[in-house]
Amino acid sequence: MATKRTTAPKTAKASAPAEPAKCQPCGGTGTVAATVRVGRKRRPVGKQDGLCLNCFGSGTDPES
Repeated sequence: MATKRTTAPKTAKASAPAEPAKCQPCGGTGTVAATVRVGRKRRPVGKQDGLCLNCFGSGTDPES
């Protein structure tokens, strides 16, 4: 006669998917600030938001 199992067999738990790493230049936002310069002496007058060229606006690190 076979012996009885007293404990249930171990089942593999579904692990949560790893969250993608944030892009370093934009901090995960997808946009970066660029200084706007005007005039003959190219003085800075403000900042303008632009698309992050490292991640192309996705906010995730392209290397991971």
